[in-house]
Amino acid sequence: MGTNDNVSGIIGELIEINNDRVAGFEKAIEDIEDENIDLKTIFEEYAQQSRKYVQELSAIAGTAPHLEEDKSVSGTLHRAWIDIKSLFGGSDRASILSEAERGEDAIKKAYQDALSNNELGMQALEIVRGQAQGIYAAHDRIKALRDTAKA
Repeated sequence: MGTNDNVSGIIGELIEINNDRVAGFEKAIEDIEDENIDLKTIFEEYAQQSRKYVQELSAIAGTAPHLEEDKSVSGTLHRAWIDIKSLFGGSDRASILSEAERGEDAIKKAYQDALSNNELGMQALEIVRGQAQGIYAAHDRIKALRDTAKA
């Protein structure tokens, strides 16, 4: 695979995992009950963040945004796990936040992998680096909320 193919693959993976993140947060928002209404706002903020990231990444790749179309296998498994958990009563605040953190761990790793690849051009690297900062901040916020909920 040539360098351009590698870059396209890296950007494509980031688009996919951001779409997974949108779908995961939207599913969580549907399942959240009134006692955790504040999480709906937070999750919508992060879903919107990923929609924006997909648009930016699609511009790098020179394609139209693939919102909600391309979803990775790991993302599909992540969403299925949320569905199963909701059936078995895992809808308490700590469980919701633990699952959200698990999803954030996956996207955080995808950005770390992309940044360590060393094949992105300067423009793509700047955009991915900026997005990674947003992803890391979201991860840390969800982790802190989870830790508070478990206490």
